[in-house]
Amino acid sequence: MAPSRRRNLAARAAAPAMVGLTRSVFALARKLGPDRASDVGGALARRFGRLLPAHHTALANIRAAFPDLPEERVREIALEAWDNLGRTGAEYAHLQHLFDWDPEHPDEGRIEVAGIEHFLALRDDGRPGIIFSAHLGNWELPAICAARFGLEATAVFRAPNDPAVASLVHEVRSGTMGGLEAARQGAAFAMQGVLERGGHLGMLVDQHFTRGVGVSFFGRPALANPILAKFARRFECPVHGVRVIRLPEYRFRLELTPPLDLPRDAEGQIDVTGAMQAMTSVVEDWVREHPGQWLWMHRRWRAPAPAGRPSRR
Repeated sequence: MAPSRRRNLAARAAAPAMVGLTRSVFALARKLGPDRASDVGGALARRFGRLLPAHHTALANIRAAFPDLPEERVREIALEAWDNLGRTGAEYAHLQHLFDWDPEHPDEGRIEVAGIEHFLALRDDGRPGIIFSAHLGNWELPAICAARFGLEATAVFRAPNDPAVASLVHEVRSGTMGGLEAARQGAAFAMQGVLERGGHLGMLVDQHFTRGVGVSFFGRPALANPILAKFARRFECPVHGVRVIRLPEYRFRLELTPPLDLPRDAEGQIDVTGAMQAMTSVVEDWVREHPGQWLWMHRRWRAPAPAGRPSRR
């Protein structure tokens, strides 16, 4: 039997066990409650994340983005990023209860919201709209906010690589969010349909996209998926940014920006590359403000590093 066939058979045989294990982990997280689960997830990620190859990627990325930072602070940021990732993973089991913002009592829950006037304008203007975000804080919360308060929105997501985790995460998302669209071949047609119906698209824009347009991120060349800019150009719709900031005492702040004033070409149409640079620059400002809450483990830059201080591994 060919090795590839043996691997496929082994993967199929292991899938039920992985599903059971993943569900057991989620059940334990639910039993612990959102706060204790968050603490446990963060502690485990801090402890074991530094042992993974992705930790070297995180350190190299932080050094390149902040070349003047002392090494001690570089390592602190990497551990903070693992902590945030572990907490976010543990919080999946509590997503349906985590978002508790009440506009009648905005200061009483674990969530606070800034820019609610922009949210209401998006919801009530009768036009399509685009919302971009990044892997900051607990990045799942904006889609829940939209669903709770009547904004017709479809979140475009990339499924986790592990099928067992992907299945359970999709189950959790389906119960708490509005429309969902997996990033896959043919997804652009579904996304276009959302905007044609006057709906709204939400998408994370801070990851590498091989066929993307060139942007500058922390002064280094990167590739960004241009699809949101292309839709903004076609539909002439508002484009907002939304981020989540993790606060002390298990709290979060959601911030929605005003509509971006995107650059235009000589014909007056939105410039696709310029628009993606504008969104990327907003994300960079967010990351600079809270560097320990971004997903540094991702290989965001895949072009050769510029001359200067070398990345250390």
